[in-house]
Amino acid sequence: MPIYVNEETQQFHLQGRNVSYIFSMTENEQPGQLYYGKKVKHRDDFSHLRQLPAEPLGNAAFPYEGNQLFSLEFLKQEYPGFGTSDYREPAFVIKHASGSRTSHFIFKKYEILNGKPGLEGLPATYTESDDEAETLVVTLKDSVAGLEMDLFYTVYHDRDAIVRSVKLRNVGDDHVVIERLLSTSVDLPHADFEFLHLHGSWIRERHVASNPLRKGLQSIDSKKGVSSSLHNPFFALKSKDATESHGEVYGFNLVYSGNFFGGVEVDLYDTSRALMGMNPFGFEWKLESGEEFQAPEAVMVYSDQGLNGMSQSFHRLYESRLVRGEWREKERPILINNWEATYFDFDEEKILDICKSASELGIELFALDDGWFQGRNDDTTSLGDWTVDHSKLPNGIEGLSQKVNGETGMSFGLWVEPEMISEKSDLYKAHPDWVLGVKDRPLSHGRNQFILDLSKQEVVDYLDETLSGILSSSPISYVKWDMNRNMTEVGSDSVPADRQGEVSHRYVLGLYELLDRLTSKFPHILFESCASGGNRFDPGMLYYMPQTWTSDNTDAIERLKIQWGTSLVYPLSSMGAHVSSCPNHQTGRSTPLDTRFNVSMFGAFGYELDATRFSEEEKIAVKKQVNFVKENRKTLQFGSFYRLISPFEGNDTAWMVADVEKGEAIVAFYRTLAVPNPSLKRIRLQGLKPDALYEIDATGQQAYGDELMNIGLLIPPMFSGTVTTDRTMIKGDFASLVWKLSEVK
Repeated sequence: MPIYVNEETQQFHLQGRNVSYIFSMTENEQPGQLYYGKKVKHRDDFSHLRQLPAEPLGNAAFPYEGNQLFSLEFLKQEYPGFGTSDYREPAFVIKHASGSRTSHFIFKKYEILNGKPGLEGLPATYTESDDEAETLVVTLKDSVAGLEMDLFYTVYHDRDAIVRSVKLRNVGDDHVVIERLLSTSVDLPHADFEFLHLHGSWIRERHVASNPLRKGLQSIDSKKGVSSSLHNPFFALKSKDATESHGEVYGFNLVYSGNFFGGVEVDLYDTSRALMGMNPFGFEWKLESGEEFQAPEAVMVYSDQGLNGMSQSFHRLYESRLVRGEWREKERPILINNWEATYFDFDEEKILDICKSASELGIELFALDDGWFQGRNDDTTSLGDWTVDHSKLPNGIEGLSQKVNGETGMSFGLWVEPEMISEKSDLYKAHPDWVLGVKDRPLSHGRNQFILDLSKQEVVDYLDETLSGILSSSPISYVKWDMNRNMTEVGSDSVPADRQGEVSHRYVLGLYELLDRLTSKFPHILFESCASGGNRFDPGMLYYMPQTWTSDNTDAIERLKIQWGTSLVYPLSSMGAHVSSCPNHQTGRSTPLDTRFNVSMFGAFGYELDATRFSEEEKIAVKKQVNFVKENRKTLQFGSFYRLISPFEGNDTAWMVADVEKGEAIVAFYRTLAVPNPSLKRIRLQGLKPDALYEIDATGQQAYGDELMNIGLLIPPMFSGTVTTDRTMIKGDFASLVWKLSEVK
């Protein structure tokens, strides 16, 4: 039983594998937070966990006359409002018909459900059997306003994740306007944490930043209409002594693909309030009598095994209970994409030459990128039309895909960017009203394109019909779904003036509806999300598409940071990672082929180059790479990933992945710049069986798991500045090594 209820004291105790979450109703009948952290034994009364001031508070407001010990300004709360003596960041703000924003929700009832209910119209984690989890639904009511609020808490029996969401119902006679309805709020008893988050930009996504909490509000957000590369919808609070393998960490992630807000406020009493949900900036939702509004889902993970422990909890949950369909736990094919090989300049002959060369190397899937439709010879035209350019592909997509299948044995995939429209397109001429925009205002350009208004049902229907026609007409097994600009001039004539604050969220709901239709109709297709690379890498998209193009930056050295940061939340199976040509197209850097492979093998692996240009030596190397991935694909994509040496802290990087049974492991070491006369170096491994004997493939040496984890794996000799021998394993800049460890039976 993961959920306990102490009826007499109205206390609720949620227990996961290693986590407890406890809250209760307080004197004002609102939920108050008692404890969130490492699992504790259940008891009949947790009232001793309540923190009350020892003497009357000065300069505070009090709900009850004569009681100067009870103030919401001091109380740890569970889902706080504003305006009734708490001056911290609220979890919700509702504007009533009177114009007031003061609400008072009190306890009405609770219910415990077996399993986990889905969220209508929104992606969410799920259960496959009711005995995996329990869900607590606490219903609060504001009788004056005629509102009811359901707080959903799901706790999985064998996981350290607690999943939260909120639903608001208008059971009164007047409409209200939701100005803020966050998905989670947690008051923690101290502020002795570091605020860790993922920031970046295009081709520099998900870099790690960590700073001590300070007084006031620290926050991340997106106002771009997508979850964004500026900030990922994730943050963690880590104890100051926490490392990758030790210490307490609280992780927060929002299952949503639009504007979000995440933040932590440290108050005057040095407690910290963590909040996450849809961004209140620019958002309003008019809720009429009889209507309800569902907020997205937030996933909270607790770990006392450091950042790796937190990450693995996210990974395991998302791999098996967020991603859906036949590709959920299926090994991903090795693909080759023609974008950096040809850009817009290709024809059928060129594509078939690339496919034939790639198939000889063992590559399994070809993905045709941008430029296949009529008029698309650059990025200024034709988005929205999706009519095949027969001057490039005389036999169309159907003919090309059949030739790729028949002549090379490879599967065929296709790039699309359905959410966008070019001004130079037949669709724009026919439907200029389908463009997201504000009436009588000029439109800003982004990559010479505008955004289709997915808040309109007719646009969703058009895209469904158009894409279904393409996907059903040819043997397509993979789709790369791109989105190459952020939202500007967010407005729509689909809703009246007093509902314009709903447009960005309605767009996301329209996108989710479209994706749900297509992925249901074409369950065999592997969909990969892309938004100028990693501009929309979030759990919401993973619900529909099991992998995301991690970044348009394919430079191996830059990818060390990008993939390291991404792995804090998202599993390797979700991270598209390719070997590209050299010099790199994003940085101009030249790196060895083996290092490009040694980085990109840790993900959904492929190539982004012209296979017809390989030298004989490169062909031999690539064949070897492809065979290694095929032999170890399950471990590389679905094993337990451990970060060992951070690229953000020095010249070296190391990480590893171990299979579920801990019988095999693959370890990687990367040195960015050569070091003259380098010292000896060991890497302490993780995730092995202490008593098992492992053999290291590169050397044939054997060592026990406890030696490798406590003493470390010795890096083989590096070039010392004199002569190179047959024992010299690392030389020059951008060097790397990979070892496979296998348990000796």
